[in-house]
Amino acid sequence: MDYEPPFLEFYKPLLLQGSHSVDVGISGSGIIRNDKSEWRELPLIDLGQLSLGHVEREDCMREICEAARTWGFFQVVNHGVSQELLQSLRHEQVEVFRTPFARKSRESFLNLPAARSYRWGNPSATNLRQISWSEAFHMFLPDIARMDQHQSLRSTIEAFASVVSPLAESLVQILVQKLNIKFSYFRENCSANTSFLRLNRYPPCPIFHSRVFGLLPHTDSSFLTIVNQDQIGGLQIMKDGNWFGVKPNPQALVVNIGDLLQALSNDIYISAKHRVVAAEKVERFSVAYFYNPSKDALIESHIMPPMYRKFTFGEYRRQIEKDVKETGDKVGLSRFLL
Repeated sequence: MDYEPPFLEFYKPLLLQGSHSVDVGISGSGIIRNDKSEWRELPLIDLGQLSLGHVEREDCMREICEAARTWGFFQVVNHGVSQELLQSLRHEQVEVFRTPFARKSRESFLNLPAARSYRWGNPSATNLRQISWSEAFHMFLPDIARMDQHQSLRSTIEAFASVVSPLAESLVQILVQKLNIKFSYFRENCSANTSFLRLNRYPPCPIFHSRVFGLLPHTDSSFLTIVNQDQIGGLQIMKDGNWFGVKPNPQALVVNIGDLLQALSNDIYISAKHRVVAAEKVERFSVAYFYNPSKDALIESHIMPPMYRKFTFGEYRRQIEKDVKETGDKVGLSRFLL
């Protein structure tokens, strides 16, 4: 199929290497499990309670903060994003990824900045464990208006962003209120110009699907991430040292805490490690919204004693890029521990 990235050709040396050895970096057996019997349901929070009485609102806020402390992940319903919009977004997402690879990988495709747009695989992979069997479009919100040759995709993404952006703000406001952090910090440092969307596709992986990842284990470098995943499944979360799959819920959005909120909260909230497993015969789609600050935003916890030295978001991103380039993996917050 002409729309598939050349994974087999690109990863051929690593796949040949993997055929002669077991990569114990994945698990003790080298196998990534994706058994539906191991799916678990995340904490499910009804955001409709926020518009009810004082007691219901307080209970809902408490549930959000508790999930952020104990899981770092939760699902929300009555989130304000209609099923019709999510279905339209899925349709547009499938269409754009069906574009021939030779075309969608061009710098001019979608009229987005080349350095921020289409990506596939992991160019830094040095072994089977670091293979990323996926492709994605990265879109900073201000750049979406540039997609003048793809009006339907543009209008659908803009509609989604117009709902999910205030949702992210309201969730962060609840989370930091319980930490006595002023939300004015986020108003000053976060805007539509700093957050971005990522459209993800995880193609079928015909070889070593049980030993490679769709998306490598990682934590998000955001304050907060909101994800709409399809019903295929494949998202896995680490909790208490074990991996388990997130059971898809067609009515819910997945929310997870990012590194920046973990640092700002001084480890009260958890930026949980997660990954996407590859599948042999089916493809998977998701869309993620990353609530990020400007590159000059200072990340500094005022909860004593601080766990991390203060740093800017730009500094954090540069360190991640350096680590990935040199090792193939993200190191993350541990680089900034005091």
